[in-house]
Amino acid sequence: MPCAFTLMHSPVGTLTLVARGACLAAVLWEQERANRVRLGELQRDDQHPVLRETARQLGEYFAGNRRTFDLALDFAGTEFQRQVWAALLSIPFGETRSYSDIARQIGNPDAVRAVGAANGRNPISIIAPCHRVIGASGSLTGFAGGLPAKQYLLALEGRQSLALDFQ
Repeated sequence: MPCAFTLMHSPVGTLTLVARGACLAAVLWEQERANRVRLGELQRDDQHPVLRETARQLGEYFAGNRRTFDLALDFAGTEFQRQVWAALLSIPFGETRSYSDIARQIGNPDAVRAVGAANGRNPISIIAPCHRVIGASGSLTGFAGGLPAKQYLLALEGRQSLALDFQ
């Protein structure tokens, strides 16, 4: 069964929203790295109810009127990856965590690098806020959407004082 998708223009570029059945399966970046997220066949459906609701909630988020999302999510990954992605969902709006914080939270404090790898494969960007994970020193680290997008999202949430123009 193919996944439905639609495109959404946002302040961080055009996002590809993907639904699998009645759940959101992915929020992908304009400059998406090949095979970062495996979804199978995609079929465009701009009227899919999950995708329309996702676009509405993301629009509210970008307008500064939403801090949490209320969507059914379908994370496809290993058990370890799903643990990391669940931990991402627990990071409050406007806060950040380090990779080691996430490793401790999931009960595997020595898995910092594996947490970083799982974070980098998060299929549901922004909704599962991988942008809120930073280096232990407070530095912005790699991000599938690019560091300017990460900085923009953190600034939107009041976490960074300097917002870059995203172009």
